[in-house]
Amino acid sequence: MAPMNMDANNFVCWFRQASPYIHAHRGSTVVLAFGGEAVQEADFDKLIHDIALLHSLGLRLVLVHGTRPQIEERLKLRKADMQVVNGMRVTDEHALLCVKEAAGTVRVEIEALLSTGLANSPMAGAQIAVDSGNFVTAKPLGIIDGVDYQHTGEVRRINTAAMKQRLDAGAMVLVSPLGYSPTGEVFNLNAADVAAAIARELHADKLIFLTDNKLTDSHRQVIESMVPREVDALLKRRRSLDEQLQRVLRNAAQACRNGVARAHILPRRQDGVLLTELFTRDGAGTLVTPERWETLRQARIDDVSGILELIKPLEEAGVLVRRSREYLENEISQFSVIERDGAIIACAALYPFEKEKMAELACLVVHSDYRQGGRGDQLLEHVRQQARNLGMEKLFVLTTRTAHWFRERGFSSADVSQLPGKKKDLYNWQRNARMLILPLEA
Repeated sequence: MAPMNMDANNFVCWFRQASPYIHAHRGSTVVLAFGGEAVQEADFDKLIHDIALLHSLGLRLVLVHGTRPQIEERLKLRKADMQVVNGMRVTDEHALLCVKEAAGTVRVEIEALLSTGLANSPMAGAQIAVDSGNFVTAKPLGIIDGVDYQHTGEVRRINTAAMKQRLDAGAMVLVSPLGYSPTGEVFNLNAADVAAAIARELHADKLIFLTDNKLTDSHRQVIESMVPREVDALLKRRRSLDEQLQRVLRNAAQACRNGVARAHILPRRQDGVLLTELFTRDGAGTLVTPERWETLRQARIDDVSGILELIKPLEEAGVLVRRSREYLENEISQFSVIERDGAIIACAALYPFEKEKMAELACLVVHSDYRQGGRGDQLLEHVRQQARNLGMEKLFVLTTRTAHWFRERGFSSADVSQLPGKKKDLYNWQRNARMLILPLEA
């Protein structure tokens, strides 16, 4: 850890200064993501040695590796390519073969390096258990704007129970950027997306991304710290940023918004960057930490603009019926919102029908950056309690795209003939929304 030219006194001083960080990080869960480019570097073994050192110091590590250059090499050998549309790669059958080959090769290389135990190497006596597996369930991206992304997918869920079991047993977990479906399909995933999803689901203490370059400001100075809203502003302001760095930044911000304590963006080419970041006061890269101001409250008239902005993407996608500003201004008393640092990030409306003792839950929306934090459930419980307080006996929803979410929370399908009289008269048969009902306990 200490530089080779450090004398004994300086080494002792440095080691004492590092000790508070050693104590602080012991037992913490850390998700570390690095690209396939790092694996190709001649000095990749140095990074592996540092990772082994972190493990020996008691950090619970989940490693997520990328495979992009390895995939490209295999495509080139087959005289094929992978189409890129809107920054996303289309994985056809030929590309999928290359993806699987690359993932397998990289995984084995990393496992081999972590298994090294030569007496004259930094890995002497390490004896690290490395576990890989089908921890990631994925789903296809599907067809977007007419483009079928085929075997390119996105994370559906993480098997955190299995992952925690391995970590509790003292193993290091190694995850490839592949996901598997219940039907046995394999999907090509983005490593940064996978790492962020794992960090969120594990409630990791740290999410670390090793990137090709440092994140700097307009004066080429390293940006030392950011909060998610500053990340959002940076991405809007600097659209020329490398595509993968943009993805890392979005994932770092989203992870912090969903319970990850800290996200670190570090330059991978800096020797010992992990040790410098974790065990020195000044660190080595960019630290992203969460915002902490969030409240669930009754909506006010000055929330109308925020609600309109929140629901607009879902209206355009046809998930929600369109609501005008005038409509929202008239109905604002029916809405509840979640506000975070001055921004409306979630909303829901409740419409009681006293004669039938039924109430409608409508316009339940959570901003896409905050959907992993349980805010939908928080709003649902809030509205359910409101309905109980009003003496309602049933809560119902009309939905075209999210029926499964409500079913998972106790709603059951019902025929639209069970709608309250006034609501039945306004039912849009062309939209053909499904009705689901939840009984309310007394």
